[in-house]
Amino acid sequence: METLFLNIAKSSGLIAMFYIAYYFLLRKETFFTANRWYLLAGLFTSVILPWIIFTTIVWVEPTPNNFDWSKIPHSVPVQKESFEINWQLVLVAAYGIGTVLFLIQFAFDFYSLNRVLKGKTIQQHADHKFIDLKENVAPFSYFNTIVYNSTLYTQSELESILEHEKVHSEQYHTIDVLITRLFCILFWFNPFVWLYKKAILQNLEFIADSEATKNLSDKKAYQLTLLKITAHENCVVLTNHFYQSLIKKRIVMLNKNQSKKWNSWKYVLVVPALVAFVFLFQMEVIAKEKNQIPKAEKLTSTSNDEDVYKITKNTTEEELKEKAETINKSYGITVLFSNTKRNSNNELTAITVELKKGKEISSNRNVASSEAIKPFGIAISKDSKGMLGIDFVEEDKSVDKLVVVNNIVSADTPISDDTQIYINGSKSDKVEMDKLDPNEIATVNVNKNNEKQEIRIITKKFAKIGSENAIYINDEKVDQNELDNLDQGTIERMDVNKEGKTIRIITKNRTYNQDKNMPVPPVPPTPPVMKFKTPAAPPFPKAPKAPKGDPINGDKKAWKEFDKKMEDYDAKMKKLEPQMEAFDKQMAEFDKQMEPFNEQMEIFEEKMKVYEKQMEEYQSKMDQENN
Repeated sequence: METLFLNIAKSSGLIAMFYIAYYFLLRKETFFTANRWYLLAGLFTSVILPWIIFTTIVWVEPTPNNFDWSKIPHSVPVQKESFEINWQLVLVAAYGIGTVLFLIQFAFDFYSLNRVLKGKTIQQHADHKFIDLKENVAPFSYFNTIVYNSTLYTQSELESILEHEKVHSEQYHTIDVLITRLFCILFWFNPFVWLYKKAILQNLEFIADSEATKNLSDKKAYQLTLLKITAHENCVVLTNHFYQSLIKKRIVMLNKNQSKKWNSWKYVLVVPALVAFVFLFQMEVIAKEKNQIPKAEKLTSTSNDEDVYKITKNTTEEELKEKAETINKSYGITVLFSNTKRNSNNELTAITVELKKGKEISSNRNVASSEAIKPFGIAISKDSKGMLGIDFVEEDKSVDKLVVVNNIVSADTPISDDTQIYINGSKSDKVEMDKLDPNEIATVNVNKNNEKQEIRIITKKFAKIGSENAIYINDEKVDQNELDNLDQGTIERMDVNKEGKTIRIITKNRTYNQDKNMPVPPVPPTPPVMKFKTPAAPPFPKAPKAPKGDPINGDKKAWKEFDKKMEDYDAKMKKLEPQMEAFDKQMAEFDKQMEPFNEQMEIFEEKMKVYEKQMEEYQSKMDQENN
């Protein structure tokens, strides 16, 4: 959350920087189109750049570790109970409320626009749609739709207005308007974003004025039209208005001489400011000790042939990738690091390590904490017989020891008498283990805890259960790994629902009042199966597309070709009449077949109502048991 607010603050600062540069350097220049792209690029750069971090590594001398910390006097501060305001929560709430309010206003503006356009007669000319209103509304355009009231203007004035709005439509100025509204919603608290919006809308009017006067013979009449439109104050939001409050500036820009091309150097002045922003705020320096060996750091060692790959709170993503590549290259073991989380100091607070050796074995280690993780390592060793061992080591204690061999379990594997053997969660012995086909074994875990050895074997058939069914142990959904480690001797009851594909297991040590009277979930009814197919309709020919305009004033040649294509289309449709009659007969037969199916569906719906009531009763009983 802190990172999000920090990036929002950075984006707000960049928006202010782009606007200030435009106001003092580019506002009075006639590079209207270039200014449009500059302003839009400034908005998107302001949002994207704060999320890009550039890292540099600085090598430093190792810190001496022989300092006697016990000689430093220390005191325990006395904590006083006091009421503290969670300002971060206050900021989140304020930002959320403001964003929601502006979103509601945005939705209301769309509704108002839709009310103006809905149900009106549309005249299509070329690529534009024209709507002639009777209401006293200022002329505007919305994408390719141009709206005006022809009764309020003379023919020459209407011509000027339409030329102006066509420029808005052809250059997709509505997209710019919507983008500015979106940024005003996201950065509503930043006053510069509202000035930015005003600058963009004003520049769009400059573009439309400049382009429209190129197609008009009387530039003075166009300016008089601008002055006349100022009398209309009824404007529709989310649109490009012919009327703007700064009419004087528009007339001034119309009569201003074109800026000299060499003035375009002003656009480059924003680049040093962006470079300074990157160096000040987007550069992350990582300090490393010169004697640090990231590839194989020894955390602890149990033999001379053991390599330990250390992972600490300061291990970077690049170092994790480097360790995985080294282990895979040296031992053929695939190491996957995932679900990494870091705090504001870029320290690891969570990580998942998955070890794989082909299809022979796999194991996960999940580390998650509200604080930075404690150092641990992946230890890889070989014994005198060449057997590969993988340990997770932490504070000189070995946990989750895994042994990987080519045949997974062989007759020559040394197993002590007190070794406990579990096959698919059920306690077994060496004789049963030797009977297993190695090709049917999915995983073998060899755990050594408190000087006792434990072997857990999972077959492929048992491992398939998790992929096909949802597993619940004591009403809590679990994964295949937890099912594998479950001692079957502790199971009191198992309910298998083949239709719902669920397995519910109740263990003996579960703490609840009525273990033996635990309710069994109801079985949902089976829906009827449609054993007949819907008749396929005959392929219809594609209707020809009418040319633009109308047959009288449009392209007569194109309309003549269109008439010929329509004749061919009618002929093809006439040939399809026998097929259509046959299709109608098939549909009538299909309707007869659907009648018994519909009756079965009604019965199924009644059963579903009963099932829903049973589920409510089951859930109520489960809630009582849990409470």
